[in-house]
Amino acid sequence: MSVRWQDLRLPVMAAPMFIVSNLDLVIAACRAGVIGAFPSANPRAPETLDDWLGAIRAAERDSVDRGEPFAPFCVNMLASSALDKDKRDRALATVAKHEAPLILTNMGDPREVVDAAHGWGGTVFHDVTTIRHAEKAIAAGVDGLMLVCAGAGGHAGKLSPFAFLPQVRRMFDGPIMLAGGIADGNGIAAALALGADLVVMGTRFIATLESGTVDDHKDMLVDARSEDVVFTDAIAGLPASFLAPSIAANGLDPADLPKPLARHRPNLPAGVKPWKTVFSGGHSTGLIQDIPSVADVVDRLVHEFDTAREAGSWRNALAASVGRRVEQS
Repeated sequence: MSVRWQDLRLPVMAAPMFIVSNLDLVIAACRAGVIGAFPSANPRAPETLDDWLGAIRAAERDSVDRGEPFAPFCVNMLASSALDKDKRDRALATVAKHEAPLILTNMGDPREVVDAAHGWGGTVFHDVTTIRHAEKAIAAGVDGLMLVCAGAGGHAGKLSPFAFLPQVRRMFDGPIMLAGGIADGNGIAAALALGADLVVMGTRFIATLESGTVDDHKDMLVDARSEDVVFTDAIAGLPASFLAPSIAANGLDPADLPKPLARHRPNLPAGVKPWKTVFSGGHSTGLIQDIPSVADVVDRLVHEFDTAREAGSWRNALAASVGRRVEQS
């Protein structure tokens, strides 16, 4: 089953986020015209994953029956069975049963997932944060790449998109998703101008009515600023972006965090849980001012994106900006 790209209103994916990406958020995103995505671990049990995928397919059929588009959905899963073979293989079998159109792999060699997905016509993207990771994923035969850059929420990279994407584009002509600090239509337009095919937004979709996180997390994103984002390996055992106010609310000093015991093994006090009690957020938290529905977010993004494209050449945009400054002075 091939991906129905024509059902996208915008080249955007709502990022697959632990806890946040619940069934309501995924279906709302697809109905609104952007890719709805979730980690295969969010449903917790294989039978629940089956239920989720069945519900998504049912929502898709309902939309088609009413003559309405339903954007593709994406399942995020471990690439390598060596990390947790039984868990990964059970999830892959369930995803195959429902013929998910898009798979996003991370952590490990995605060859087994690529071979399986191509059997039902699925498309596989791989999550990368470095040039070397991109090279390895390309060699493994993935269809596309998701470049996670500086400024992303959750597990993020350190590279600027302005350097990262052009380097990857030199060696890869497949579809590229760009993630990191994008939360409005201007960011989408800029990413496409840079050479991306799709944009991934996480922080913007955390602060929506449908997202699965607690209200305190959503409210904190509205109140926080970009400088409140702490990029550290102390909370999750791998470098990731978290909100300083939530770190402090857990009794920790954002400027003096305990070093992790090992990779994937943070050294946190009892009861302090990454993602659950310590909230994630990217640099785009500074752009979050409200908590609307997913449909309203996408409508707003469409308007901003269309306006950005209509702004004309950089010369016209520069002249308009200078003109506004002159009028204000």
